[in-house]
Amino acid sequence: MQCTRKITEDITWVGCNDRRLAMFENIFPIPRGVSYNSYLIMDEKVTLMDTVDASATQQFIENIDYVLGGRAIDYLVVQHMEPDHCANILEMMRRFPEMKIVANAKTEQMIHQFFEVETQERMMTVKEGDTLSTGAHTLHFVMAPMVHWPEVMVSYDEKDKVLFAADAFGTFGALNGNIFNDEIDFERDWLADARRYYTNIVGKYGVQVQALLKKAAGLDIQMICSLHGPVWRSDLDFFIDKYDKWSRYEPEDQAVVIFYGSIYGHTEAAANALAVQLAEQGVKKIAVYDVSTTDVSDMIAEAFRCSHIVLACSTYNGGIYPPMENLLSDMKALSVQKRTVAVMDNGTWAPTAGKQIIKKLEEMKEMTVLEQTLSIKSALKDERADELEAFAKQIVDSLQ
Repeated sequence: MQCTRKITEDITWVGCNDRRLAMFENIFPIPRGVSYNSYLIMDEKVTLMDTVDASATQQFIENIDYVLGGRAIDYLVVQHMEPDHCANILEMMRRFPEMKIVANAKTEQMIHQFFEVETQERMMTVKEGDTLSTGAHTLHFVMAPMVHWPEVMVSYDEKDKVLFAADAFGTFGALNGNIFNDEIDFERDWLADARRYYTNIVGKYGVQVQALLKKAAGLDIQMICSLHGPVWRSDLDFFIDKYDKWSRYEPEDQAVVIFYGSIYGHTEAAANALAVQLAEQGVKKIAVYDVSTTDVSDMIAEAFRCSHIVLACSTYNGGIYPPMENLLSDMKALSVQKRTVAVMDNGTWAPTAGKQIIKKLEEMKEMTVLEQTLSIKSALKDERADELEAFAKQIVDSLQ
């Protein structure tokens, strides 16, 4: 049974949903699943924009056959060679022997890396600024290297003013029939997954995203069709602004996130005491996470969202508690920067984690580490209430 929806008069969503997959890229939990978006442009020449993951091939074929109604595909535009989008290239080539593959030179190279296939007679190689006319529609090709692979390009349809955005503007989450942003409450139900998607997959490449946004600013875009998540046909500035902020590493919220690594609960108790003290001093936006039980992708998303980070960590084997060390490694790898950080550590005989955390923060860009640290030996006692209050106050002062 086909599951398609029209995007415009000529463009149809022929994508698929996967609610069985537990881990995206075998690393990021996706409890709400994920969509693999693909689009057919029905014109004098029929154009397919990307394919889908191998897990969804059967549904994908049913969708395509329904929309084609017996016609053949003339062009397959390959914007991104990640397997969740390129897996059905070979299948499309077999089904439509006259079909041309439209791609850039780096994409062609990757096709040969993934598949045993001869493409010489079937390739249409494009570069920045090239166009493809399919009849009423003209596609303009814009290179977007490292958003988030080196071969990525996006395509702008001049007629319907649609940006086919590859993985840009994507999000985790399967589509539940409502595929358009104005059919859902995006900010309530989708923004957290969109942020987690961006920060963990594209987050490292802020400079490249900024370059793409500058190119996109010169186009009259009325609709954004990503390869994951909802199609945007209204309020585009809302999501574009998020991408602009994330890619400039500017925090969304003046807020405090506390990440704690606790072995027997004493560091956790200190983190909770700090949260209470921050609230007492007027801070309303506070989030607290246990680094041992929270997936690191969620914590990275929160580090991008919040202006202030508190790292409260037990000393372990003379070093940083391993789950906290993993978080710090990901923060560095994904270019978390421009944040204000306060450090608290704990150790029964040698609380040294704090100094080592600060060294790791110094390896990141534009991180302001607050001068006062709080070092605990075993447990935070009531007699140190004044120190805790002062530790919190410096955070509050920096928020203002």
